[in-house]
Amino acid sequence: MFKRMLSAFGVGGPSVDTVLDSPHAVPGQLVTGQVRIQGGSADAEIGQVVLSLVTRVEVEHGDHEFGGVSEFFRTVVQQGVRVPAGQLVAIPFQLPIPWETPITAVGGGQLPGMTVGVRTELVIAGAPDKGDLDPIQVHPLPSQDAVLNAFGQLGFSFRSADVEAGRLHGVPQELGFYQEIEFFPPAQFAGSVSQVELTFVANPHELYVILEADKRGGMFSSGGDAFGHFRVSHQEAQGTDWASAVNGWLAQVAQRGHATPAFGGNPAFGHQPGYGGHHGYDHHGHHGHRSGPGIGGVVAAGAAGVVGGMVLGEVVDEVFDEGEDFAFGEE
Repeated sequence: MFKRMLSAFGVGGPSVDTVLDSPHAVPGQLVTGQVRIQGGSADAEIGQVVLSLVTRVEVEHGDHEFGGVSEFFRTVVQQGVRVPAGQLVAIPFQLPIPWETPITAVGGGQLPGMTVGVRTELVIAGAPDKGDLDPIQVHPLPSQDAVLNAFGQLGFSFRSADVEAGRLHGVPQELGFYQEIEFFPPAQFAGSVSQVELTFVANPHELYVILEADKRGGMFSSGGDAFGHFRVSHQEAQGTDWASAVNGWLAQVAQRGHATPAFGGNPAFGHQPGYGGHHGYDHHGHHGHRSGPGIGGVVAAGAAGVVGGMVLGEVVDEVFDEGEDFAFGEE
């Protein structure tokens, strides 16, 4: 992003600058670039060059919610780096993006409230020097994009997005958190459902699509949550009629009292939902969410209308300036 002087060496010490080949990324792929260390007035020894991925994670404590910048992947790029005085040392890297990395960009626009960054850390004389963050835009997989397009086609409007600490019931996860993208429902369901939350959990072979609908209470019924999930291969997901599948599920949620539609399998093959009363999460109960930045209605063109018009820099500064209260996977 920009050169940063290494304070451990004092005045005249080396500076570091991490340069990404591209700020755009997709889960399961690589981010490449160079860590460039410019020598200062004297030779310098750096023990390790470490890169990590960080995002903001919300953690619930009772009725309160706290957030902090959390590390979820780290790798040692190089050890024992000698930086001669006045010379430039360029260290190329390939940084894998985990399959469960939160999506931060949809349809060419920034997803409000979501940021993922690459952090450069240099270990000097055994002490870590955590550097600046270079934001990356994590775009949906084609399989995830197919679902987001369906939300646009159905008339959902974006409400907010965040990353929650915890694990989902019945869904294999490698990371200790999951992303929630919240929508206001289409007009025909607004009287019975207040909002719908969408979560993706991906791995190299499959995509889990988890839905949670918050039902409104009525004169003769109380509100509640309804959960459901699809489990499909990435190839199947791209050929699925998600608009029909999501609309059908939401229609059943709206019509049923306290029943919780829970569906699995490939909706393209006409799987019939079953019903149960279990809560969909191991460590996450229903809670209130803050409203995200105001966004107009979703256009029928698909994912581009879900979060169109957002600016990357506005969100990056807000998220990464709040400190590091929690850390998943830090060693």
